Amino acid sequence: MAKSRDLGDPVSSGVLPSHRTSQTPAATVPPEVTATSVPSKQPASTPSSRPTPTTATTTTTITTKAPTVPTANEADAGPAFAGPCSGVVIKPGQNAQSIVNSKPAGTTFCFAAGVHRITETIRPKAGTTLASAERAVLTGSVPLTGWAKSGSAWVVRGALPAAYGANGQCEDNKANICHLREQLFVDGDHLTRVASLPALKAGTFYADYAANAIYLGTNPAGRVVEMSKTRTAIESGATGVVVRGLTIEHFASAPQAGALVSGPGWKVIANDVRWNHAVGVMLVKANNSRVEKNLIRNNGQLGLGQYASAAATVTRNVITGNNTDGFWIADWESGGIKSTRSSGTVSGNLIKANKGVGIWADVADDGRVISSNSIIGNAADGIRYEISRNGTIEDNTVTGNGFGTGRGSGTSLWDGGGVNINTSTNVTVRNNVVAGNVNGVTIQARTRGTGPWGTYLLRDIQVTGNTIEMTGGSQATGMVKNSGAEVPAGEVVFSGNKYVLDALGARRFARFGTKLTAAGWQQAGLDALGKFLAN
Repeated sequence: MAKSRDLGDPVSSGVLPSHRTSQTPAATVPPEVTATSVPSKQPASTPSSRPTPTTATTTTTITTKAPTVPTANEADAGPAFAGPCSGVVIKPGQNAQSIVNSKPAGTTFCFAAGVHRITETIRPKAGTTLASAERAVLTGSVPLTGWAKSGSAWVVRGALPAAYGANGQCEDNKANICHLREQLFVDGDHLTRVASLPALKAGTFYADYAANAIYLGTNPAGRVVEMSKTRTAIESGATGVVVRGLTIEHFASAPQAGALVSGPGWKVIANDVRWNHAVGVMLVKANNSRVEKNLIRNNGQLGLGQYASAAATVTRNVITGNNTDGFWIADWESGGIKSTRSSGTVSGNLIKANKGVGIWADVADDGRVISSNSIIGNAADGIRYEISRNGTIEDNTVTGNGFGTGRGSGTSLWDGGGVNINTSTNVTVRNNVVAGNVNGVTIQARTRGTGPWGTYLLRDIQVTGNTIEMTGGSQATGMVKNSGAEVPAGEVVFSGNKYVLDALGARRFARFGTKLTAAGWQQAGLDALGKFLAN
């Protein structure tokens, strides 16, 4: 169990389109989409020149050093950095939405210290500020009382909503319970949901929707038991809203939906968004929004989602430990950040130990910049750039990613790696440290159908100036393609990278099915200017 809230402290949703990537080289066709009105660089129309092979192999011992980048860490994000608040005070026990409704646009509301139980989504007007200088907690949970012994378990009745349909892909696709929104917490500890009453044990719960009964495997006597109930804390399409210094927790958000849903021009700063069932922070049609210095952690599916939002800035956040409720790790919108049909910058963030992809740009992202992030120990790819275009991935430290062992996980280049470019156009990967991942830089050409710019193709990929370390297991860097996804010569260029290998004779490279040594990589016309170092 993991702690959600220290109870001793005084202290409807946007939807990300569902997407599932084929894990084998088979055709998948995403839905038709409408291009966002984002100025973008046009892909190069002519193939890049391919360098002439030369010999540049060296044997030495080195220590890989990460670039000096202004990334966040756990100590410099969250409500401690919110600053003061002066405005209309909202106290615990008051109906926050009623108070917000009673005041004009542009009002500042200051949440007093303590736990605010939000039973109605707060919908701010334009220019409103919702803030706290006292670390106020906005919770979507309700206390559960009246427990009775039932065999070796404890039961309470009448608290569940009516049964509802499934949505989402679960890691356990037999029990298929990740879509169920209600979470339980005992003294702030997050309990694990099980699929049947016989599976119940200490630290778990079972919800029987047909009988409207909740069973606990832990004795609730003398303890605080809470169930997430309200779906969304804050959501509005109004412009220029500021959300600052709040802890937002225990919201029963539906899969692909957010506990905090930003509109256009919002500033979401120095909050702690945690232990919500699906997505912590969602940007929905939120052009020019800014998400900065937040802790976004331990949410059930995904830390941050971005949909149809141009020129958004996501900077200096700590996004960690997300996908606590069992969504499919390898390939379904779980983990750190996922964006679709959007643009903007993701920079200076710590994205760590999420059960899924670290940063995933997918389905018609255009002009995405991913820079100066520290991306560590995520279960799937560190960075995945998929059926999108005009991307820049630079100055990131990408280490220890891709070692998930669930369904769809694997070690081939088809399964991904530190940085994975999938059927995208005009993408530059430069000056990154990519070390100790399941694979290094993986370039995939798949048959993926059409989007707003025509057929999705792998074209104009530049991989330059990176340090790529591959010293164990089956780690590799290279390209794969499936039938029907041909890549013309010169469209994928590796140039001026430094490769750290266990041995220069190790076959740590692959070109469309052929495994290669460092010398073979250069003889195939790849990275004539590269350095190959034995660790």
